[in-house]
Amino acid sequence: MHKILIALALVTGLAACTDTAPRGGGDILVLGDSIMAWNGGRAIPDVIASQTGRNVTSRAVPGAQFNNASTVASAVGFDIQQQFPGGRWNWVVVNGGANDLNADCGCGACGAAVDALIAPDGQSGSIPAFLQRLRAQTGAQIMWMGYYAGSGSGAFAGCRDDLVEIESRIARLAANRPGIHFVDSEDVIDRGDRGLFARDNVHPSAQGSARIGAYLAQEITARESRSQNLADGL
Repeated sequence: MHKILIALALVTGLAACTDTAPRGGGDILVLGDSIMAWNGGRAIPDVIASQTGRNVTSRAVPGAQFNNASTVASAVGFDIQQQFPGGRWNWVVVNGGANDLNADCGCGACGAAVDALIAPDGQSGSIPAFLQRLRAQTGAQIMWMGYYAGSGSGAFAGCRDDLVEIESRIARLAANRPGIHFVDSEDVIDRGDRGLFARDNVHPSAQGSARIGAYLAQEITARESRSQNLADGL
């Protein structure tokens, strides 16, 4: 997911299209990179909206890094943390990290870049800090969406091991922090099914976005139901 995402960002221009966030917040907010934004009006956030019947605002931008050192790029959405518009939300769904590994270490020796995003104990780093800030500022349930394995030799094949490590750390974080959830899109994406992938073997096809979006919608609904049952003493 590296040079392809950067090239896409250049093609779409710095004025990347994102939804205008309702003043003061809203229901479901999506932040992230091109995996979230791919397929136009049939992207993952659109599927979440259609599956749940709820209002979903997406600020995801193709090519976005979780940490982007460029002030100009960050200001127009190429830093996932800077995509957050503020306000109160019920859910914030987030993905990211692949573009950081490409930019910082070329998907090669990425140990330091991985640790900067999230430490081995899962308790520190820019990802835990941001997720905790979202919890504190929004009151939302926070859902991190893990990447799936690409189909064949996609552009991010070299990042696979490090992304798996990042996500295993996020999963441990989520297991110990109320209100933070980890959901792995790989649970519903079969890397052997080419129909789920775009031509680049990295991004989801419309069918792939539909499958992931439906899964996230299902998880949001199920987790809300479980929380309500606990509150009701059931």
